[in-house]
Amino acid sequence: MASLGSLLLVASLLLGSPAAQGEHGVIHVVSGAWSKDYCILFSSDYVTLPRELRHAPLLPLYDGTKVSWCPGEDPFHKAQTSFSRPQSLRHTTAMAMRGNCSFYDKGWLAQGQGAHGLLIVSRLGDQQCCDTTSVSPDLHQPLPDLTIPVAVLRYTDMLDILRHTHGAATVRVAMYAPPEPVIDYNLVVIFILAVGTVAVGGYWAGTMEAAWLQRRRARRGGGGPDGHHEPRAVAAEGSAGVPEDKGNEDCPVDFTVATAGAAVTMSFSIVVLLYFFYDYFVYVMIGIFGLGASTGLYSCLVPLTQHLPLRGYQRPLPGHWAYLQLPQLLLAGLCTLVTLLWVTYRNEDRWAWLLQDTLGVAYCIFVLQRVRLPTLKNCTCFLLTLLASDVFFVFITPLFTKTGKSMMLEVASGPADSSSHERLPMMLKVPRLRASALTPCDQPFSILGFGDIVVPGFLVVYCHRFDVHIRSHQVYFVACTIAYAVGLMVTFLAMTVMEMGQPALLYLVSSTLLTSLAVAARRQELTLFWTGQSRPQVPAQPVAGVCVVPESCSKQRQEGIARGPQ
Repeated sequence: MASLGSLLLVASLLLGSPAAQGEHGVIHVVSGAWSKDYCILFSSDYVTLPRELRHAPLLPLYDGTKVSWCPGEDPFHKAQTSFSRPQSLRHTTAMAMRGNCSFYDKGWLAQGQGAHGLLIVSRLGDQQCCDTTSVSPDLHQPLPDLTIPVAVLRYTDMLDILRHTHGAATVRVAMYAPPEPVIDYNLVVIFILAVGTVAVGGYWAGTMEAAWLQRRRARRGGGGPDGHHEPRAVAAEGSAGVPEDKGNEDCPVDFTVATAGAAVTMSFSIVVLLYFFYDYFVYVMIGIFGLGASTGLYSCLVPLTQHLPLRGYQRPLPGHWAYLQLPQLLLAGLCTLVTLLWVTYRNEDRWAWLLQDTLGVAYCIFVLQRVRLPTLKNCTCFLLTLLASDVFFVFITPLFTKTGKSMMLEVASGPADSSSHERLPMMLKVPRLRASALTPCDQPFSILGFGDIVVPGFLVVYCHRFDVHIRSHQVYFVACTIAYAVGLMVTFLAMTVMEMGQPALLYLVSSTLLTSLAVAARRQELTLFWTGQSRPQVPAQPVAGVCVVPESCSKQRQEGIARGPQ
């Protein structure tokens, strides 16, 4: 289960929201006592909108969506009908459908009829609004500039306006372009959740590794945590050693080169499948998240059941191969109930994000606990391959997609023409906490994909396990965790400056990997760190012919004879 969950988690390598072409603006609609703001896209090549609503003219809205606004397609610009009389458009903001002609042609037609603005309704949510030019039939005589603002309005917003203003005598609108906020406070919440998940998952995995080593030393007759009486075979064993107790459910799953290659291939395939078959495959991802999240939540909370008074109530399973305790059964039911509650209300924006983030954090911690990369060599190859995949999907795929948006960001935010209106659950999401006039233009949530937590988290886990094996007092773990936090801050800064979604692994993998290698080089442990081996311990030299506990010496000698030469 852990191996399958990790393979599916790395598919969600995403951050941020897609940036649309053009500039964002707001149209304020007023009808009687009702008013509402909607997002628009416009080009400031010709006309600049006011920055504040109080400076924007409030003009009547003219609904021209029933006819074509392209020259030559209807008698609008030739005949004097009740719709096309010049006085009906004068000092108004006209609204027309997209059609087959350029924005310039529509704007010039509305401007010629006396309109002071034009709203072009597009069925595509990411419709570009930089198409404000047209080819002049006379190359020596360029077309005149537009003097009215031309903006794009979403089709769903037009339907909402018509529904609220149906039967109203007058509908007035004002277009303006408020300044965009630099950063939202919800990024602080996402930062705390992400860094906390990586730190808790890495620390927990290290403590599990230490407990496993202690159990193994006890079975082999070794000493305590100081390792003075630890046999050389155990002391020289690296963190890449395969646990003997593979049947133990707490034993981590090693991520070999073949497993890492399968994870990268599956990650690539899942993104492609979501891009082309989003409305179908998104439900598969919802099911996978629900199963993995409930398992992760149970795994994180089950240690608490050891301290409950009902622990003594247990029943053997068929075959008596295990016992089912009542607290664990109740916890499993609670985790299943929480997951079903999220599945039922997953699209409730007001509070369902709390459940999704809780389940997501538990899922990530579970994977970080149960999956380990045995050597830094494997870890580096795995991280760099996913880094290249992330950069490809974010920066390269916009060059050959129809919409000009990256496949990764299209999948993360959901296609604009999706009929299911579902969103991928493989991400942390926090609603915007800072009020802004451009709130209708922004996504209501800021998001961070689980892949941007789990993939660098594998390196943090490796560092803590290496700390355990060489007894370095968590030097590597602390340094790598701090490097992850710095890399995440750089990611947010790059997203703010560039105003577009970023391949977060580009910053996270670079910061964590370079920092870990620098610490290893500084401590002169680069070879051990790369191969995942512990520093060999010199066992204490016993006094010849002296045995403090004869029975123990005899028992150890008999066990050695039974095992034979190693």
